[in-house]
Amino acid sequence: MSSPGTGSESPVKIKVGIVDDDPLVRSALGLMLGGQADIEVVGEATDGQEALTLVRTSAPDVVLMDIRMPRINGLEATRRVLTESRSPRVIVLTTFGADEYVVDALAAGADGFLLKDTPPPEIVAAIRAVASGEPILSPKATRTLITRLRAEPTGERAAAASRRLEALTEREHEVALAVGRGLSNAEIAKELYLSIPTVKAHVSRLFDKLGATNRVQIAITVHDAGLV
Repeated sequence: MSSPGTGSESPVKIKVGIVDDDPLVRSALGLMLGGQADIEVVGEATDGQEALTLVRTSAPDVVLMDIRMPRINGLEATRRVLTESRSPRVIVLTTFGADEYVVDALAAGADGFLLKDTPPPEIVAAIRAVASGEPILSPKATRTLITRLRAEPTGERAAAASRRLEALTEREHEVALAVGRGLSNAEIAKELYLSIPTVKAHVSRLFDKLGATNRVQIAITVHDAGLV
């Protein structure tokens, strides 16, 4: 996009929506993000119901989503906004680090899980990473997820995961295994001798075939099937 009369290229900004019932939190996040040249706060919401309106009217690229809110909580709101035709990436940002919240947030489709005491530079870095398609978890959330993945899946869960993976082509299966090992697109491209755009295309098809909305859900399916 060019600036009128200048012919220069305007930087593409990451559009961010803030969803939190605490006005002080919204204000603090807005001030923090307002100072970033590549980020623009396009709207705020006080609960999950307003989050849906925010997504529909402002089309943010990334939403910072609280969990405990009135009317519709952050987990249900995450599920709903991801069904929108122009769905954003979602980072759950909460004061609650309970194990079940981590797993539930990822199962709902969140691309990131951070605690509100995360240092501001790390929150900014997480927004940039998630906007580019990389999932981000706080150290505590990572430990929780590792524990969850190491747990022996039930027979029913393992069978369901195996059935979903049967729909993949051989190459998609290889990419899914690499995602399950935590490799980035660049690392997968190097290991499988593919271009990065080709890897991205395969990952996109994995989302469709596995009913996943982020890489973490692909990894969970691979681990549940006992392949990693």
